[in-house]
Amino acid sequence: MTRKATMKDVARAAGVAPMTVSRAFKSNASVNAETRAKVMEAAEALGYVFDSAASNLRSRKSGFVAAIIPSLNNANFADTIGAMSKVLEREGLQILLGYTSYSIEEEERLIEKLLRRSPEAIVLTGGHHTERARKLLDKATVPIVETWDLPEHPIEHVVGFSNSKAMKGLVDHLVDKGFTKIAFLGGDASADLRGQARLIGFIEALEQHGLDTSRLIAAGPAPVAMREGALAMEHLLKAYPDTEAVVCVSDLTAFGALTECQRRGIRVPEDISIAGFGAYDISAFAHPTITTIEAFSAEIGRKTGQLIARLLRGDDPPEGPQCEEISPQLVVRQSTP
Repeated sequence: MTRKATMKDVARAAGVAPMTVSRAFKSNASVNAETRAKVMEAAEALGYVFDSAASNLRSRKSGFVAAIIPSLNNANFADTIGAMSKVLEREGLQILLGYTSYSIEEEERLIEKLLRRSPEAIVLTGGHHTERARKLLDKATVPIVETWDLPEHPIEHVVGFSNSKAMKGLVDHLVDKGFTKIAFLGGDASADLRGQARLIGFIEALEQHGLDTSRLIAAGPAPVAMREGALAMEHLLKAYPDTEAVVCVSDLTAFGALTECQRRGIRVPEDISIAGFGAYDISAFAHPTITTIEAFSAEIGRKTGQLIARLLRGDDPPEGPQCEEISPQLVVRQSTP
C-alpha cells in the first residue's frame, strides 16, 4: 500500500519548514507568493491533502462560522449567504449552514447543536428567538450577528433593516397615487416573523392615512410562494372585488397574484395594481414587471461578513455591539403607477 504523503514530505520537497507548509495552506497567513506557489506545487506532485481539522484542533479554532436561515430555496437568503461566504473565505473561514423551515423552535435546536461544534461566530436571520435560544447565545463567547431585521432587543450585533418601515414606504407610495382600497396578501404571521413585521407596517400606514385595514388575506403557512399567491388572490377577489391595489409579502406571492389576474382577464395595473417585496429576479422579468422593495440581500451578507472578519481579527475593536442598518429602496415598475 502506498504511504500517504505527510506535511514533512511536502516541506522536504519544497525546501521549507513544516510550519511554513501549514501556513501556506491558510489564506490569511503571511507567506509570500513565491513560497506558497512552491509549497502548492510540491503538494500537488505528492498528492498531499492538508488536514484543516487537525490544524484547527491544534489552534483551538474551528475555522467556520455558523449561519441559520429560514429556508434553503429563498433567493434572497441565498444571496445573503453567498455574499457573506465570499468575504469569509478571504479570512480562511467557511460557513456551516442550518435552516429552520420558519420555526424558532428548530432554530433553538440548531443553535444548541452548532454551539457544540465551537463556531467562531453565529449568524441568525431575524431578531425573534425562543427564551432558551437567547440564553444559549448570551452565554456564547463568540460574536453573534442578527440579520434581516432591526430587533428591539438585539442579542449583540445587527446587520439589517426595518421590515415594517420598508412596507410603510410602499403603502405611502400607493396612497400618494390615489389608492384607498388596498389589500395585503401574506403568510401565517406567527411563523414568518419578517412577514408579520411587513403586515404590521402595512396596517400602521393605512391607519395613519385613515384608510380601511380589513383587506387582509392569509395565504397559508410560510413560506408562501406563487401557488399560494394565486389562491390568495382568488380569495381576495371574491371577498373584496372592489380592491384597487394589492401589496404582497414577497415577489413570489405577487407573481402568483399577477397570474391569477391574467387568468381572469383582469388587467394589471389598469384594473388592479400589484406590488411585492424582495426584488427577486422574477419580478423584473414578469409581464408586466412588478413593483417591489429592494432589500439589498447581498449587501446584508457582505456587511455581515466584513463585521465578523473585523471582530475576529481584533482590528480596531468596536466599543459595544455594532448595528449596520440597511436602507431598502422602493422600485416602481409596470404593475403600479
